[in-house]
Amino acid sequence: MSLKIEKLEHNMAKLTFETTAEELEGALQTAYQKQKKNISIPGFRKGKVPRQMVEKMYGPEVFYEDAANELIPVVYDRELKEAKDIEVVSQPEIDDVNIKKGEPFTFTALVALKPAVELGKYKGVKVEKTEVEVTEEELTAALDQEREKNSRTEEITDRDVKDGDMITLDFEGFVDDVAFDGGKGEDYPLTIGSGSFIPGFEDQLIGAKIGEETIVNVTFPEEYQEKSLAGKDAKFVCTVKAIKEKILPVLDDEFASEVSEFATLEEYKADVKKNLQEKKDSEAKREKEEKVITAIVEDSNMDIPEAMIETEAKGLARNYAQRLQQQGLSIEQYFQFTGMTMEKMMDQLKPQAEKNIKSRLVLEAVVAAEGIEASEEEYQAELAKMAEIYGLEVDKLVEFMGEDEAASVKKDVAIQKAVDLVRDAAVEE
Repeated sequence: MSLKIEKLEHNMAKLTFETTAEELEGALQTAYQKQKKNISIPGFRKGKVPRQMVEKMYGPEVFYEDAANELIPVVYDRELKEAKDIEVVSQPEIDDVNIKKGEPFTFTALVALKPAVELGKYKGVKVEKTEVEVTEEELTAALDQEREKNSRTEEITDRDVKDGDMITLDFEGFVDDVAFDGGKGEDYPLTIGSGSFIPGFEDQLIGAKIGEETIVNVTFPEEYQEKSLAGKDAKFVCTVKAIKEKILPVLDDEFASEVSEFATLEEYKADVKKNLQEKKDSEAKREKEEKVITAIVEDSNMDIPEAMIETEAKGLARNYAQRLQQQGLSIEQYFQFTGMTMEKMMDQLKPQAEKNIKSRLVLEAVVAAEGIEASEEEYQAELAKMAEIYGLEVDKLVEFMGEDEAASVKKDVAIQKAVDLVRDAAVEE
């Protein structure tokens, strides 16, 4: 068994794998065992035809494809695990498969190799300071949001429609005095000012009276989804059947005691402000980290192979598909609803994929430059976090982990320590 490495331009490599005729024979026998139950030859019961007879009838090539499919991933993974001087960072493109009974089995794989990084300045990086003070406007918005959550609705009968009202509406639309498909609705719930309808529609209902017809004149947008209506003038005959108004609670001590553990409004406001401040501090911390890492990337040099970006983008697409699935939507349905395709999605994801790769590579270079390692205490703390996320005991989590997974966790801890280092050493201006 052997592996030959031919390094190419832009951190690509051609790997040539060779294994023994004996291992190939084992794969051919495995392929025969899997197929024999479906093989029938006159004079033999189905599933009982000897391999030699099958190969005599159809040639030894009959098992080549299955044997190659069995052998390639085994040989590929085994040889790469033993190759300490390269790190493959893409899916392989398999080619030049040479298979012949009684001879060594060979194939090639075109792969991307992990690029070397010429690390730029990473300590004392200058970045723009992020504002972290909670403003009165932000505090008021947070309090208003809580009032919205605790609002009630009240039916209105003694006034006309005003902005913000929740109305029940009958309507029918006409273009050139002809009703059009999909332009009619009954008992339709609409909040005035929500922007749910065509621009200008809701504004013209302000002042409408319950039970009286109101004429609304609008122009469909040029990019309207129904092409037959795009850009056309339309008239809607509308009747408001009911009006409801959202009543917000008064911002006072009573409100504070109902929505929190505090007895006074001042105490409650102080707590809301404290939580907002913690959130802004956390966001500012992440923003600073991103600015610092971006600056380090810009000051560093690395040659990222396209195949590496492609592999990362595919991973991002898989993660997105999994999130959709958790919401009960398949990626195929998403494509159907949005007009998106996998090709378009990959094009959109590649810039983020490249950014992820470069950020990770410079942080790994910082880890190497500083000799950063995860201590046993830090490793155990990370395991505890993971166990909590998965709802497992730490011991049970460790049982599921192999050496590679444990090494990956320790590497991630070291990367985070590198993030902390470059962030804390940065200068905000």
